[in-house]
Amino acid sequence: MHVQDVELVISAVAQSQYPDDTLPEIALTGRSNVGKSSLINKLINRRKMARTSGTPGKTQTLNFYRLDEKLYFVDLPGYGYAKVSKKDREKFSHIIETYLQTRTKLKGVISLIDVRHEPSEDDKAMYNYLKYYGIPVLVVATKGDKVSRGKWNQRESQLKKALDLNQTDDFVIFSSQTGIGADKIWQWVGEQTEVEVD
Repeated sequence: MHVQDVELVISAVAQSQYPDDTLPEIALTGRSNVGKSSLINKLINRRKMARTSGTPGKTQTLNFYRLDEKLYFVDLPGYGYAKVSKKDREKFSHIIETYLQTRTKLKGVISLIDVRHEPSEDDKAMYNYLKYYGIPVLVVATKGDKVSRGKWNQRESQLKKALDLNQTDDFVIFSSQTGIGADKIWQWVGEQTEVEVD
């Protein structure tokens, strides 16, 4: 999808702040520093629309990005960062759970993991949470350029096994450096939202 117009509509912390239009939404979740902002920027062909940071734990709100008046990407707070206080972790969890459980415009979740590492307990818990609530999920293994192409099949098999990935769920290896995997991600987004993404 060639995105012409992108707007960060709101950074929300409560339901009352969610956009009130009718556009479908795709949420993105993952561990802090897994590459959510880089993935968003690559998909929308912008360098700095979603703020990337060398400091994990920076995204502390639900960031609603409206794309071409067709759909939203919703960037959820990252999880699993040790230096975030227990109180803040509980606050972020509440923000995320409230959105995932109540948002009727949510059509699917892109769940990011790092292709180089085994999924963390938080990664597994998030995947199982999404499955429990019946939310369509696409698992995206980021930083594909950090692993040789000859090892991709092996890593995909290992990661799927570690997550106990449902056979009906899709899996994509992605690189924000090369853009590989972006077309497959857009295809999945189109299928979930019924938005034309060609």
